[in-house]
Amino acid sequence: MDFNTKFRFRKFPVYQEARKFSIELKILATKDFPKEEQFILTAQLLRASLSIILNIAEGSDRSTDKDFAHFLNQAHTSLNEVVSCLDAALDSDYISHAEHVLYLEKAAGLADQITAFRKKLLQSPTK
Repeated sequence: MDFNTKFRFRKFPVYQEARKFSIELKILATKDFPKEEQFILTAQLLRASLSIILNIAEGSDRSTDKDFAHFLNQAHTSLNEVVSCLDAALDSDYISHAEHVLYLEKAAGLADQITAFRKKLLQSPTK
């Protein structure tokens, strides 16, 4: 069975990139954050990164492109939350400045992809 046909979101580059980013964040948080942050900052960061993926998936099966664009906007707001968590991690010295910049660059690239996809949907004739 072709699961990418059944679940079309799996073939979207933005979904694939969001999955990779989420995995990288999980590795970062479990490696660099202290154990006492497990149920606070670590959990929040991982929930926010998962929310990006889930919103792309959920929105992909909406009946209109406008509805899908709304879920992409939700994915973008979750990405903003990830960036805020990265700022908090830097402020608490859980990650280095270099790591912070690296993950902000990845977040910016993902934000650009989400924005471009959203704009394309809103410009399509089946709004």
